[in-house]
Amino acid sequence: MKTNHVTAVLSLCFVLALASTACQKSQTQTSDNTNTGTATEQTASNVQVERVDLGKHVGNDNQVTDHSDAFTPNETIYASVVTQGSAPTAELKTRWTYQDGQVVDEVSRTIAPQGGAATEFHVSKPDGLPVGKYRVEVFLNGAPAASKEFEVKKT
Repeated sequence: MKTNHVTAVLSLCFVLALASTACQKSQTQTSDNTNTGTATEQTASNVQVERVDLGKHVGNDNQVTDHSDAFTPNETIYASVVTQGSAPTAELKTRWTYQDGQVVDEVSRTIAPQGGAATEFHVSKPDGLPVGKYRVEVFLNGAPAASKEFEVKKT
């Protein structure tokens, strides 16, 4: 009977030792993932939106060639989002809204900037945009980064 009791105690110690080792591995993996996430966030934070330019045309460098904040309903409205900094990857998103907050368009682009860069976004509607006030909001990696207001007027 003592042998069965000793065997049970030894088995219990063995199971506890295994459980303890498994918990230590789980904590180590969680810690490693947290460090990796922090490094990624630090890399992404090296990129900043410097400005947003609006206009009726963009050049080959994605920069607006004719700045404007007033457009006609049938024009294409270009936004050039100028960033500074470097990262292996970053996400830019534009949200174009009408004066009542209605979302007109939303577009995301993944970029890999190396220094100064410009990324082009645009909005238009086949039957024309309604006359009124608009806003384009720019998000960098999901966080608000800049915005610009403009107006669509009749000619």
